[in-house]
Amino acid sequence: MPAEWEPHSATWLAWPHYQDDWPGKFEPIPWVYAEIIRNLAKQERVELIVKDASAARQARRLLERADALSANIRFHRWPTNRIWLRDSGCIFLKPLPVLARLDSRGQPSPRQSKKSEGAEPLALKFHFNAWAKYSNWRYDDKIGSLIARAAHAREIRPLSAGARMVLEGGSIDVNGVGTILTTEECLLSKVQERNPHMARVHYEKAFADYLGASHTIWLGRGIDGDDTHGHVDDLTRFVSRDTVVTMVEPDAKDVNHAPLRANLRRLQAARDQSGKQLTVVELPMPQSVVFAGRRLPASYANFYVANGVVLAPVFNRSNDRIALNALAQLFPTRTIVPIYSGDFIWGLGAMHCMTQQQPA
Repeated sequence: MPAEWEPHSATWLAWPHYQDDWPGKFEPIPWVYAEIIRNLAKQERVELIVKDASAARQARRLLERADALSANIRFHRWPTNRIWLRDSGCIFLKPLPVLARLDSRGQPSPRQSKKSEGAEPLALKFHFNAWAKYSNWRYDDKIGSLIARAAHAREIRPLSAGARMVLEGGSIDVNGVGTILTTEECLLSKVQERNPHMARVHYEKAFADYLGASHTIWLGRGIDGDDTHGHVDDLTRFVSRDTVVTMVEPDAKDVNHAPLRANLRRLQAARDQSGKQLTVVELPMPQSVVFAGRRLPASYANFYVANGVVLAPVFNRSNDRIALNALAQLFPTRTIVPIYSGDFIWGLGAMHCMTQQQPA
C-alpha cells in the first residue's frame, strides 16, 4: 500500500445525502463538499459517487454555484448508505516488481526481464459492517467492488481463517515502505466486533500479506467522541517515511489527556521497519467541540494529503493556527487548505474519513 503523499490519479468521494448523519445540521454539509471538491479538482481527478440522477443534478447545480464544477470531476451513479469512503471503499495497492523466472544457475532467463506483476492496479475489498454499530450498511459493503471495477483494478477479498476480513481504511496508516500504524482499541478490544477470531498475530500477518507492511506499531485508545472504536486517523499519521504527527492533550483534566500521552510514549519507543527510531511531532488537540451536549471527535490528524495540497480540518479554535503552521512545515511543497469542519464533524468524521485515494 503506497503512502498517501505519493502521486494520485484520483480521489474518490461520495456526495452527502443521509441527513441522519448530521441531524439538524445537514444544510451546510454539501457546501463543505463543494469547497473540498473545488480544491481537489485543481490537482487531480475527482471520482464523485452520487446515489441517483436527481442527486447528480443537485450536485452539479451546487458545484456550479460554488465555482467548483470542473471537467476534472467524473460522476458515478451508485447507491450508498453513507459517505465515509475511507472505510467502505476499496484500498488501492501498487503491484510490486517481481523477478523473472530463474534458470538452473539461479540467473534470470535471457528471454525474460524484470517486470511488474501485471499492468492492472490492485484493490483490496474488505468486508464492511458499518463499524459494527449500524444496521444500514449493505450498499456501502458493495461500493468498494464498484470502485475497483471502475478503476479497472483487480479486486482481492482478504480472508482470515476462511472468513471475510473486516478492516476500515481509517483504522490504519502506512509509510509506504513496510510500517503500519493501528490501535488496539479498534482491532483487539472485545467491544469492536469486527473479527472476533483474529488476534494480534493474525492482524500482523494480514498486514504483511495483503498490504506489504511487515512491521506493525500498535497504539492504545482513540479520542473521546469517536464512534469507530479508536481509528488511528484521528490520532497519529505518517507524514514521511520516518516521521509521524501525533495528537496530544496538554490539559491534564481532559479525558483525552491520558490515552494520548500513552500513545505518545509508545511512539517514542517505537522503531520503523528498519529498526530506526521515528521522528515524532506533537500537535495539540483543538479545544473541545461540543454540540447537543455531545463531545465530537474533532482532531487535526484527520487531514487528507492530495497532489499539491493538504486538506486540513479546522474548528474555529485557537489551536487551528498551530495545526496549520505545523502541517505547512511538514509538507513544504504542498498548499495547506483549511476546511472549516465545525459543522461537518457533527457527522463524526472529517477530511480523511470521507476520501479514498487512487494511486497513480
